[in-house]
Amino acid sequence: MRRDVEFKSSGLTLRGWFYEPVATPAPAVVMSHGFSAVKEQGLDVFAERFAAAGFAVLVFDHRCLGASDGSERGRIVAQEQHDDTRAALDWISTQPSVDPARIGLWGSSYSGGHAIVVGALDPRVKVVVAQAPALDVAGSLRALAGPEGFAGYLGLLAQDHAARNAGESGGQIPVVAPDGEPAVLSTPDSFAWFTASAATAPAWLNVTSLESVARMVEYKPVAFVDLVAPKPLLLIAEIDDALIPIAQVREAFARAGEPKKLIELSGGHFDVYPGSPDHDAAATAATDWFVTHLH
Repeated sequence: MRRDVEFKSSGLTLRGWFYEPVATPAPAVVMSHGFSAVKEQGLDVFAERFAAAGFAVLVFDHRCLGASDGSERGRIVAQEQHDDTRAALDWISTQPSVDPARIGLWGSSYSGGHAIVVGALDPRVKVVVAQAPALDVAGSLRALAGPEGFAGYLGLLAQDHAARNAGESGGQIPVVAPDGEPAVLSTPDSFAWFTASAATAPAWLNVTSLESVARMVEYKPVAFVDLVAPKPLLLIAEIDDALIPIAQVREAFARAGEPKKLIELSGGHFDVYPGSPDHDAAATAATDWFVTHLH
């Protein structure tokens, strides 16, 4: 029941998959992936679980990534991806097989932050699931690199901005790299997961701009978490997540209003994805949350 679809966002064509529901009009779930990742890196398995539970599902690639258009390949700016998510909501709301009054938003990692922000601000979103969500990127980077390493990071970004402001080309940086080499996601499990999942995702690019990193450092979705209520919010977190400290998730959950639920799993950041130990628990929790609050 899956078909390829496309829709416009800021004049760009975004592409994705639409899982047509059997019984209509059906509630719907909109999905996108984390920082730099594309839909072929495991989102089909989540989508199939949601579709089997009776949901229409839209999975899409953000601009400049995967199958979607955008000339600056690897550009990743949260606010632009928010607009892409809103465009996905525009598209799915007009599908005859979808009940536009019952739409949920699912995001993972970077797009988990998007799910919180867009879920808080867009009235079309009725239920939010944020898996291993980005909450305070500067705080995460500082915890990962230490105060001196973080200061060095900011210095590099300032130099890049000065160069771009002077008319020069901006710099680039790998998304992941072997231990000890510069990368945005500089943990061993990041390198392992992306390099393994790239085998099924030839459109994934291991590069982004330093401008994208500068915009990422400014991103703090936790500032919006208390605005999600009264929409039901599910947070799924990994206790040993090296990218998203569990303390951040617990603090965000404490700030959130009801109804809410926090699922804590015992692995690392990427253990929620297909083929990993906590995938079934994460997928089941999300499916149950949508069934409870959208059906």
